[in-house]
Amino acid sequence: MRVLILGGTSEANRLAAEVAAAGLDAIYSYAGRTQVPVNQPLPTRIGGFGGADGLADLIRLEEFTHVVDATHPFATEISRNALTACAATATPLVALERKPWIKTADDRWIDVDDIAAAVAALPKARTNIFLAIGRQHVAPFAAMPQHAYTLRFIDAAGGPLPLPDADLLVSRGPFTLGGELELMRSRHIEWIVARNSGGEGARAKIDAARELRLSVIMIKRPQLPDRLRVESVADVLQWLTHPACLGA
Repeated sequence: MRVLILGGTSEANRLAAEVAAAGLDAIYSYAGRTQVPVNQPLPTRIGGFGGADGLADLIRLEEFTHVVDATHPFATEISRNALTACAATATPLVALERKPWIKTADDRWIDVDDIAAAVAALPKARTNIFLAIGRQHVAPFAAMPQHAYTLRFIDAAGGPLPLPDADLLVSRGPFTLGGELELMRSRHIEWIVARNSGGEGARAKIDAARELRLSVIMIKRPQLPDRLRVESVADVLQWLTHPACLGA
């Protein structure tokens, strides 16, 4: 057995630790978007594959027998490429996919389909907005330059931000409810823009928004083709060692 883990999430990090502890032969792959990735207990590669064909070539060259897609729920390109590459090489694939957040009666969400719809849903009058969407998706909000934006990235911006009134916080989660409440209050945040990433590491901002009765523009998850999905590291390990138990 030789496993390729497509990582970059907290769940992928936990999986890497469990796979290493189990003594399985595995490689952890980062996309390369984070300047200082978390160290892993497994051999690590950083960078893209050159599309689905390049990933298929790597699977053949490195003789991977299993692929685990533990990427971010919004990383649709690599997930689609993994599906295509694994189909082309007849390599078993499983997705470690965290549950999305579920709206409650106390939440003030505006559900939208994508970034463009999130920009359009913002109020016209100036307000204080926490953009919790990652650095790759900030530029479209320049269409609403009247607002005061608070951004939070894992890495420094590496250049000027495309927003005229923006303050950048550089920090890596997981974040606590107390910390998020302090952030929202100290910066007088009134609106939050977030992607429905799910999981526990980033949900504190959603809990804080609920407690403070803030409006949240929630970007829905993109749809992916059907694939074998599990929701826990334990399920992935079971799939690797006893695949019949999960119907693989």
